[in-house]
Amino acid sequence: MSQRLQQAWLRRGVLARLLWPVAKLHELLVELRRQAFRAGYFKSARVSVPVIVVGNVVAGGAGKTPVVIALVRHLQARGIRAGVVSRGYGRAGQHCLEVLPGTPVAESGDEPALIRRATQAPVFVAARRAEAARALLAAHPGIQAIICDDGLQHYAIQRDIEIAVFDERGVGNGWLLPAGPLREPWPARRKRGVRAGGRGIDLVLHTGEHAAFAGFGSTRRLADHALRADGSRVPLESLAGQPLLALAGIARPEAFFAMLRACGLQLAETRALPDHYDFDSYPRTADKGYTVICTEKDAVKLFPRQSNVLAVPLEFSPDAAFFTAFDALLAPLLSPLTSSHGHQTA
Repeated sequence: MSQRLQQAWLRRGVLARLLWPVAKLHELLVELRRQAFRAGYFKSARVSVPVIVVGNVVAGGAGKTPVVIALVRHLQARGIRAGVVSRGYGRAGQHCLEVLPGTPVAESGDEPALIRRATQAPVFVAARRAEAARALLAAHPGIQAIICDDGLQHYAIQRDIEIAVFDERGVGNGWLLPAGPLREPWPARRKRGVRAGGRGIDLVLHTGEHAAFAGFGSTRRLADHALRADGSRVPLESLAGQPLLALAGIARPEAFFAMLRACGLQLAETRALPDHYDFDSYPRTADKGYTVICTEKDAVKLFPRQSNVLAVPLEFSPDAAFFTAFDALLAPLLSPLTSSHGHQTA
C-alpha cells in the first residue's frame, strides 16, 4: 500500500482523486493549527541561540539528514560551535536524552546516532524539540547555534532560519496527504510565512540530480570506500567482482542500490527494508554468507550485530551559493564576537 501511494502521489490519478476530500480536510486542520500558533493559543518556545530548522515539506525522505551533517560541518569549519536536536524518530521512549557514542540506537534513533557519529557535535533527542534544545544548552553552554533535524511543522520551537529539502520528486502532484505527498501547502507557506514572529521558508535545497523548481542545488555520490565497524576503510574497487548483499532501510532503497551498481559493484541480492528498520527481527543467516553492504544509517544498527557489514558513506555537498546565502542569513543572528570569529576562520 505504501508503494502504491508513493506512485499515486506523482500524478492526479484515480486513487489520488478519491483521497482528495480527505486532503482538503487535512489542509484545513494544518491552517487552523498554524493560526493557533500565530495567535498565541499554542505556545512557541524561544531559546537563547539561533535555531536553524532543516526539514521536508513532502512525506518520505528527501535527504535532510545529509543536509544537517553538511551544515554542522560547515559551521564547525567556520569556528562556530553547533549542536543538533531531533525527535529521534522510531526510538524507544519519549524522554530527553543526549546521544553519546555508547547510546543504544534503540534509545536515540538511527538518524541522531548517525549525525553524532559523523560530526561529533552534541546531539539531543526529545519528544519536544524545545526541551531538547534547552537540555543541550544547559549541558553545552558554549553552543552558538542549534540545528533542528526535521521539524518544519513543529512550531512549538521558534526558529530563525528554515530550510526546506526536496528531491527530484519535487512536490509530486501538489496535493496534501493522503492524496499527495505534501505535509503542508506549497508554495503558499513560502509566500506568506507562518513561523511565530518570522517570514516562513528561507532557503530551498534540492538533493536530487534534477531540481523540480527554483532553489539551490547539490551534489551527492558514494565515497570511494566502505567503512568497517572499527572505522577502517575498504576501497570499493577491492570489492569489484565479489557477490554482495546490499541492504537499505531508508526511504528510497533503490536509489542506494543504483549508486552501488554505478560504482561497478556486483549485487548478488538486494533487500529493500522499511525506513528506520530496526533489524531486531532480521536473521543473520539471511545474508547467505555474502558480505553485507549498507548505508551509514543502517550501519549504526547493524555494526553491533554483525561483523561482516560494510557501510558506504554518502558524500553530499550543497552548492557553494547555498552556503553563501545561509551565512548571510545567519550572520546578523550571531553575536558580533561570534560572527567576527566565524569570518576569520572561514
